Amino acid sequence: MRTPRRFGLAALAAIAALTLLGGCDSGPRPPVGVQGDPQRGKLALTQYACHSCHTIPGVVGGDVTVGRPLDGIGKRRFIAGGLLNNQPNLMRWIRDPQSVYAETAMPKLGVTERDARDISAYLLTLD
Repeated sequence: MRTPRRFGLAALAAIAALTLLGGCDSGPRPPVGVQGDPQRGKLALTQYACHSCHTIPGVVGGDVTVGRPLDGIGKRRFIAGGLLNNQPNLMRWIRDPQSVYAETAMPKLGVTERDARDISAYLLTLD
């Protein structure tokens, strides 16, 4: 049986290890009800080169002004000029922007449904 002192030292060591390794926190959390993996979405934004046209907090890229900056998108009421800002609409816009607005300059990049879910989960964390 462990003595209280040994248990205390083990617990302290575990807390220190979690602190050094970043703890259990995997990054920003999306709003309640939003599905997907925000960290995977952040990576997907890079893989689809979204940062080529948009300035995206947390995603390394140039200071570009082709597309609207995406900072604060999580608290915007509308996206794409008129869609309510929710995950299904954001996913639709990401996957097929011309189906929402035929004249948009945003290209259809072949984003998979899973990637769109994860990307939208990340974007909806940006307040």
